[in-house]
Amino acid sequence: MIITVIQKDQGVFIMKRSSGVLMHVSSLPGEYSIGSFGKEAIDFIDFLADSGFSIWQVLPFCMADECNSPYKSYSSFSGNPFFIDLPTLYREGLITREELAAAKQKSPYLCEFDRLNSERIALLTRAAMRVEDRREIISFIESFPKLQNTAKFLALRVTNHNAPWQDWTEDTSNDDVLFTWQFIQYKFFKQWQSVKEYANKRGISIVGDIPIYVATDSADVWADPSQFLLDKRNQPTSVAGVPPDYFSEDGQMWGNPLYNWDAMKEDGYAWWSERIKYMLTLFDGVRIDHFRGFESFWSVPVDAKTAKEGKWVKGPGEALIDKIREIAGDKLIIAEDLGDITPEVNALLEYSGFPGMRVFQFAFLGDKDTPHLPHNYTDNCVAYTGTHDNNTLLGYVWEMDEETRERVLEYCGGYEKDWNVGCEKIIKTMLRSHAARVILPIQDILIYGADTRMNTPGTSKDNWAYRISKAQLAGIDRRKLRALNELYSRI
Repeated sequence: MIITVIQKDQGVFIMKRSSGVLMHVSSLPGEYSIGSFGKEAIDFIDFLADSGFSIWQVLPFCMADECNSPYKSYSSFSGNPFFIDLPTLYREGLITREELAAAKQKSPYLCEFDRLNSERIALLTRAAMRVEDRREIISFIESFPKLQNTAKFLALRVTNHNAPWQDWTEDTSNDDVLFTWQFIQYKFFKQWQSVKEYANKRGISIVGDIPIYVATDSADVWADPSQFLLDKRNQPTSVAGVPPDYFSEDGQMWGNPLYNWDAMKEDGYAWWSERIKYMLTLFDGVRIDHFRGFESFWSVPVDAKTAKEGKWVKGPGEALIDKIREIAGDKLIIAEDLGDITPEVNALLEYSGFPGMRVFQFAFLGDKDTPHLPHNYTDNCVAYTGTHDNNTLLGYVWEMDEETRERVLEYCGGYEKDWNVGCEKIIKTMLRSHAARVILPIQDILIYGADTRMNTPGTSKDNWAYRISKAQLAGIDRRKLRALNELYSRI
């Protein structure tokens, strides 16, 4: 085992070489329209352990928005109801055999979001109404005030005909609807706790994902409006986004409300402290999305036509980093330091001690000094062939021009007319790099094409739906992967 010790002002960090797989829970196999916390999650953990991986990285666990994106949610303190395992509810006597059979999917290859959105909450409501003693569930939720806020918010949305909270006229919810949302969150956390305990016993650490921003129509903003930059109508005065970049020539106008960093500083960043604590009860470590926003964030006028009209505004910087480090202790915090990165962002990352991200698909966009070229990786980084926002590795190789493709594959050990073999060489290049941690999307392990891409930034259709089937997972050569992890000292 190769051990790297890095001395930082804030302490000594010991990193062992390791590797993992990026795949969201929604992409797991299963029979009920989406991956869940059932047997298939346990089987996937066994696959990871057998293959020599020690990290499972997932996307945000919060409820997804109307475009099925987990990066914009009704609550950052919530669990996605669709991940609740239905066979487990059946064994507990909370849904019937007929209801379970009726929920079976039509296809194993894509998440059936339309069906889930129209049917699943109704089924979970029936399960909630069959609970004979509600006290344990209510007590559990009330012990977590942010979860209770989530349940109250979602119940009040029903009372107010699903209107945005700024337009609500009623402030009292139905008791059964409130309990349904308490039940959903309770079952989500209890089922996930069992999965995570099994993963940890098998030597697998779970890395979660924290979207930097929240939605305007969310329990987060409804419960704590003073923490955000809002006008008298509780609407954002400016919104989040990014300037023109690799993904979009007009930039991206995300539309999220911006934080009132002055107010957050006054209360010691209490909201962020609660968020980090909450996430680290779910996971063994987390990736913080859009880390550069802590140094400076792109502020776009709410009436702008494109994100080009935005400007950089200074963020909380070292003060918030100190708070995050205090709460996280020795747990892994990955800083997503991609995009428009300045010396100031690099200085903040260095101050934090957090590992940044390196993405192979960005390696050949600049000169030979780019940090994304594997020979420039430092120990203290997490290296990816691609992220959930990138094309698959095979899709990336397939779509590049011939000159660039030849350069990429020569870099990784020699040009290959068989691009599948070329992808395997890229993966080997990543695994033997200096990066202490290497994460491979499941599509890249399978060497699948662009049709299995998880998300295309700047678009709202045909995203987040990818799923792996049981047969595809079973067909992966675990011994070959384990041999590679052993060869490059990642076990």
